[in-house]
Amino acid sequence: MTTKISYAIAFLLGFGMVFLGSRFFWSPEAATAGYGIRFNAQGDYSFHYIKGIRDIFSGLVICAFVLLNERRALGLTLLTGTIIPLADMLIVLGKSYNSMFQALPHITAIAICTVFGIILLAAKPQSKKL
Repeated sequence: MTTKISYAIAFLLGFGMVFLGSRFFWSPEAATAGYGIRFNAQGDYSFHYIKGIRDIFSGLVICAFVLLNERRALGLTLLTGTIIPLADMLIVLGKSYNSMFQALPHITAIAICTVFGIILLAAKPQSKKL
């Protein structure tokens, strides 16, 4: 049961990442503010597109591992993937105009990826019923 819940949470996380990454294409200024930084693009949204495609790719990989029932690959991806929200959090907190409030989405992502990555890696493989 824990594995099924972990798969569901991971799929929602992956889908959410695809959505958030897409926002960097649809509404770059709003996405940047939601990320927790100020960025004066002056019409050049190259940074936004780079950030967006990274998030879309990461979300698709997570969703693919869920759909393919790749428990260990999914667990390892979630666990090692914590480096992304950790780095993002440090960037956000490094800005003098931010507080812990802007870091909360990143902290939440770190917690989710860590907890469910460990659960998926620790779970025993389920025997296939004939």
